Amino acid sequence: MSAFQVVTILAAGLIAGIVNAIVGSGSLLTFPALLAAGYSPVVANVSNSVGLVLGNVSGVVGYRRELAGQERRAAQLAIPAALGSLVGAALLLALPEAVFHRVVPALVLLAVVLVLVQPRLSAALARYRDHAASWWGLRIGVALTAVYGGYFGAAMGVLLIAVLSVFLKDDLQRINALKNVMATVINALAAVVFVVFAHVAWVAAALIAISSIAGGLLGAAVGRRLHPNVLRSLIVIGGLAAFIKLLAS
Repeated sequence: MSAFQVVTILAAGLIAGIVNAIVGSGSLLTFPALLAAGYSPVVANVSNSVGLVLGNVSGVVGYRRELAGQERRAAQLAIPAALGSLVGAALLLALPEAVFHRVVPALVLLAVVLVLVQPRLSAALARYRDHAASWWGLRIGVALTAVYGGYFGAAMGVLLIAVLSVFLKDDLQRINALKNVMATVINALAAVVFVVFAHVAWVAAALIAISSIAGGLLGAAVGRRLHPNVLRSLIVIGGLAAFIKLLAS
């Protein structure tokens, strides 16, 4: 690996850590950087997931104040997130990449639409939030998003925020903090599977890990000060960028 490639991967990891803490589509930076360094798509995807775990953790640490009072909610949702992640990681190892990539752009676009209409949709669903069906709908939504995250993960944060915003009546910053916890669970479980059963490019993963830790803390420091409307706009912009990038690839 050349010095230029090292610097490129470090820069991509730093920016990805920032983006993941605020929006959640940082893999669209690190994954291409690994491809440009000469890694195969599967190895790049696996190494990227392993490398970004610590960046996710730093994002959670940065948003710890917004997580106050959400411990029970996070623990309950971590179960479907973990199960979905394991399924997604298994699919990555068992199926051709083209199978899932065909629906990825559509999922990302759906997430953007959900974020846009979230205030009205949340208001319409408000009367049903206390029903058992609503809570199960949230669990299923998190689990399905985790399957996607375990398989590929680009713009997973946009999908998570969309699902959480629809089913939970809470401040968007607190929802974003919860999103960071779910993303950490999903990436961590997928990373365990990849470390055991797949080939990880450890140098590349380490470079992403080091830089994404700093990026996650910086992104949390910036993101938690943003007005909800500004944060929603950034999420939509990030989601549209993810959709265009995935559609073009």
